[in-house]
Amino acid sequence: MSVLLNFAMFPTDKGDSVSEYVSQVIAHIKDSGLNYKLNPMGTTIEADTMAEALKVVQESYDILAPVSNRIYCSITIDAQKDKGQRMAGKIASIETKIGKVNK
Repeated sequence: MSVLLNFAMFPTDKGDSVSEYVSQVIAHIKDSGLNYKLNPMGTTIEADTMAEALKVVQESYDILAPVSNRIYCSITIDAQKDKGQRMAGKIASIETKIGKVNK
């Protein structure tokens, strides 16, 4: 199984710039050992199970909860059985049709 989970999470009570807090979440994702890709509006991770993917989201919340009274999170999930390496595969599929894309 391949679970692609894209999420954005940040405190809403820390002013206009929250990169200090978001960087802590990204460092945790980086240390998780999962394949991930940072993008301007969130981060996509690829896990073998739904539980594994959602665990990263919970742990990310746990990082922000002690320093924030309000946390925003949006999540998009695409789970597919009998597949793997879909994060790279989805991009490669488009590139075979239209050529290289910005990564």
